[in-house]
Amino acid sequence: MASNVGAAAAAVPEIPENADGQNAPNQHVPSLAGSVLECPDGFGGSLLIRLQNMSSTANLGVRLDLKQIALRCRNTEFNPRRFAAVIMRLREPRATALIFSSGRMVVTGTKSTHNSALATRKFAYILERVGFQPAGMLDFKVQNIVGTVDVGFPIRLEGLVFAHPTFSSYEPELFPGLIYRLVQPRVVLLIFVSGKVVITGAKTEAQLIEGLRKMYPVLVEFRKENATSVPGDVPTIAAA
Repeated sequence: MASNVGAAAAAVPEIPENADGQNAPNQHVPSLAGSVLECPDGFGGSLLIRLQNMSSTANLGVRLDLKQIALRCRNTEFNPRRFAAVIMRLREPRATALIFSSGRMVVTGTKSTHNSALATRKFAYILERVGFQPAGMLDFKVQNIVGTVDVGFPIRLEGLVFAHPTFSSYEPELFPGLIYRLVQPRVVLLIFVSGKVVITGAKTEAQLIEGLRKMYPVLVEFRKENATSVPGDVPTIAAA
């Protein structure tokens, strides 16, 4: 059942409902193209951001009988005493959906907007096959994108938090990374002394790239003196 998907256009922020009810499962396939993003570093080189997870939401616009969905659909879990939603999983693209009785759905586990939208359509089609026809548009929205990058050199976190106290916080006794909150774009960076950075809070891939582009010169400024890599090199972990 989960191997089919309704005919629709390529992944877009608004996912229209099928007009004729026909399905073309071979029109769309999972894509890995968005799993890695290239970001210019401002020094003539580039950094690679690897997308780790994407969370999106959709609204079917109808009330759902979660017991019926759990009984009639494969790859599902439902324990109302622990969590008031059906957990449904897909293999292609690899994704997990939390389906609530209100008709709202949260899709996680994908690594590109294309795959997130594709998984949402597949989940909606599965529910349609068991008798829950979506009412109009699915109202698909990406809520959070998580990406990671290795800048290739160690960073002086103490100096960074001292110079940017308004936007950063660093308590190594509680968490080993520095938390830096950018205002525009509105993303949060978890910066580790090794040079690894986790970027979260973005709603588009462009916000991930812009956030790293703005932050990279600051990271270079607080690079540890024993770093041997040059800005613009392919990201690697600096030797201890």
